[in-house]
Amino acid sequence: MTLRRLARLASLATLCLLPFAVYAEETLHLPAEASAGPMRPLVIHAALDLPQARPLLEDFHRRHPQIDLTYRNLTTLALHERFLERPDEADVMISSAMPWQFALANEGHARPLGGPILDAWPAWARWRDELVAFTFEPIVMVVHRDLAELAEPPRNHAELLALLNGHRQALAGRVASYDPVRSGAGYGYAMEESRLSPRYWDLVAALGAAEAELVETTGAMLDGLVEGRFLIGYNLLGSYAAPIVEANPQLELVIPDDYALVTQRLAFVPRRAPHPDTATLFVDYLLSVEGQRTLAERTSLGAIHPGLDGPGTAAELRGRLGDALRPPGLGPGLLAALDRLKRRALLARWQREFRRDPGDADSAAAPAAD
Repeated sequence: MTLRRLARLASLATLCLLPFAVYAEETLHLPAEASAGPMRPLVIHAALDLPQARPLLEDFHRRHPQIDLTYRNLTTLALHERFLERPDEADVMISSAMPWQFALANEGHARPLGGPILDAWPAWARWRDELVAFTFEPIVMVVHRDLAELAEPPRNHAELLALLNGHRQALAGRVASYDPVRSGAGYGYAMEESRLSPRYWDLVAALGAAEAELVETTGAMLDGLVEGRFLIGYNLLGSYAAPIVEANPQLELVIPDDYALVTQRLAFVPRRAPHPDTATLFVDYLLSVEGQRTLAERTSLGAIHPGLDGPGTAAELRGRLGDALRPPGLGPGLLAALDRLKRRALLARWQREFRRDPGDADSAAAPAAD
């Protein structure tokens, strides 16, 4: 068995732990207009829910009515597995499962793009002219306004840690976060935070002491917050949380001001794409001023384009939060998430810290598993 095959099997084994999307699988078909000229097909496979994707798809189709567009929204797992089984089916691949998208490009599955639009794209948001990030989605906290009866809402991780330690009994069972054992997203956030903050393990212990409910999706946390079962949700995907918070005045979205993880949707054109010309046209649109403005104004995904700096853009967030925003590097470092030995070691420590008493100094000082 080749090393590449072994890496692929390890990738799939880890990917099986990713949570399913909040919405069921959906398909959208925007037919070509007969009066627009010869029909040009485009097939997009993505892990991006239709409420967020539809504004982009409809605006692109309005600008290119000759395109016969088929969009399939799948879970991250189904998207990856389907591509491995049928690498010549989709023209564009989009997913927030960044390590797996990078692994596919790194294995030679992505077609080089090029062109003036890509040349002007920020270097930190592209890799080898084959893989591009086009969204900027902070990982956030969401708090219920009833929390004010206990204390001020936390604005950063240090305040959250103090709140959990100071109101352990009052918050028992009323805090929610990802379960890194069952959730690929939760595992990825745990890996990043353990690198970023020396107090991360204290926070894990405080979550355990507060009997935090561990769930698999942002949707599960939002449901509990809307119902009032939870007062604090920790590490939610901000792009999914924002419209729910906007529709529920009893909730407040908090982007931590000490550090905030960021996830990004990555897109590439498969090397065996059946319609590479229309695929490249769509990726160019995603990176264009017009596409990014649609993304900023009509979705909660966050635009990256350096020429945009208003609400809903990375520039606006950076101006407000500066270096607190921590997007992952788009490079080989993403592959660490697919290392099964590292995953096993990190999860072993996470479970140990979650069960310990946060006042136990000896446990707090225990070294990380290697």
